[in-house]
Amino acid sequence: MARQVGRHGTTVILLLAVLAFMGGLTAAAVPLYRIFCSATGYGGTTERASAAPADISAGVVTVRFNTEIDAGLDWEFRPLVDEVQVHPGEQKQVFFRAKNLSSHGITARAVYNVTPTKAGIYFDKLQCFCFNAQYLAPGESKDMGVVFFVDPDLLKDPSTNDVRTITLSYAMFKAADQQSDRPKTEKTGPNS
Repeated sequence: MARQVGRHGTTVILLLAVLAFMGGLTAAAVPLYRIFCSATGYGGTTERASAAPADISAGVVTVRFNTEIDAGLDWEFRPLVDEVQVHPGEQKQVFFRAKNLSSHGITARAVYNVTPTKAGIYFDKLQCFCFNAQYLAPGESKDMGVVFFVDPDLLKDPSTNDVRTITLSYAMFKAADQQSDRPKTEKTGPNS
């Protein structure tokens, strides 16, 4: 009988250890996936750069813009232009307009990706409203900018030789950490 209780106790401890290990993996999965995507461009994750390259390619790539708004966010959010033509290596700035339709201030965050996903490692952002939370007072409208370039290596990579159109998509979500006072944020557009 004591031997059976000992085996059951060992089994319970082993199962609890496996559950704790699985819980730890689950908790680490999202940060590890983000690090992996950032390093590889997998899943359309864009790169963050400090400067555009010196060389500008003669080729042309069309960059299209797409926006979505989470159902829990009472905002309008759209690009001011649907698409732009860029020469890889050329620095470009575009703006997105957000408007708070609610009767109270809201802080929101944008998440983004690029399609086709294989182009993600060649799409570089220098500045973006998506790097910070954005606050809009009731009825406030703001033009928010993104400065980017397409890396000229896109045209040299055999795996992306068919890519001449890239779509940059943003999804705007209500931030988990709502602030009652307007946070200090950088001005990102002409109407900030």
